[in-house]
Amino acid sequence: MPVRMFVTRIVLALRKFQQWSVAQFAFALLNLLKLLPADRAIRSADRFARWIGPKTKRHTLTLTNLRNAFPEKTEAEIEAIALDSWGNMGRLAAEYVFLDQLFDFDPFSDTVGRIEVSGIPLFVDLRDNPRPFIVFTAHTGNFELLPVAGAAFGLDVTVLFRPPNNPYIAEKVYAFRRARMGHLVPSHAGSSFTLARKLDGGGPVGVLVDQKFKKGLKTSFFGRPVATNPLLAKLVRQFGCEVYPARCIRLPGNRFRLELEPAMDIPRRGDGAVDVDATAQKLNDKVEAWVREHPGQWLWYHDRWDIKHGLITS
Repeated sequence: MPVRMFVTRIVLALRKFQQWSVAQFAFALLNLLKLLPADRAIRSADRFARWIGPKTKRHTLTLTNLRNAFPEKTEAEIEAIALDSWGNMGRLAAEYVFLDQLFDFDPFSDTVGRIEVSGIPLFVDLRDNPRPFIVFTAHTGNFELLPVAGAAFGLDVTVLFRPPNNPYIAEKVYAFRRARMGHLVPSHAGSSFTLARKLDGGGPVGVLVDQKFKKGLKTSFFGRPVATNPLLAKLVRQFGCEVYPARCIRLPGNRFRLELEPAMDIPRRGDGAVDVDATAQKLNDKVEAWVREHPGQWLWYHDRWDIKHGLITS
């Protein structure tokens, strides 16, 4: 065996072992949380994330993103939002363990629980009058609850998601989501065709629109240039379907409000065709409005502005 091939195999084996080790550590932490009552586990995860987050390299990126997005805020305000964002991330991880227990909303009951839903008439209309549509959201609050709510209302939404980079964690997450959220489409080169087939067959799809997309359209977010995935806008142009914004908001006491908003007006060119660039920008504007309302409930450690690659400086 050539030396180069041998070294390559060793490097790949070490990387695989590292990914496996990280996954096992994460699973062990989540299993420990299972030993606690849900509320206590979620609060503990919040405190742990607020402690460990500022000690990671991602905290520097988090602070830079916040300073760029909110130049009018003081350093104390920036730090407070950063800690809230880390706490939100910790809660999100813990809530995976208790998702079945947390989601207590029953569309056919008046009982008030952890989950409250705004836009119930829209859910009912989409269920009772089946048609192709797109629902989009962002990484706000516990965004994982939205497809669970759709399933509770009997909506068979095909959801596009980006698997975690760690293959062992990705496998667990996929299995967990699939059991509770209906049809899932991992984000890859052929995922757009899967979503197109779903819409062409009269079904609905769901997408996250606040992820970095290197080859995307030139748009802005918080007044700074970002590349935005044109997929949603192109699907609307092809199928002429309605587009519904949806989000999750954290409430005090480990409660949540899920909001489904009325269909968005889609920008069009003079010839009546969908304006793909303007639509992509409108999605960013909607997400920005959500984030400005609850800045500590968004994942600021994401490199949405591609700062690491020097496209934007702090």
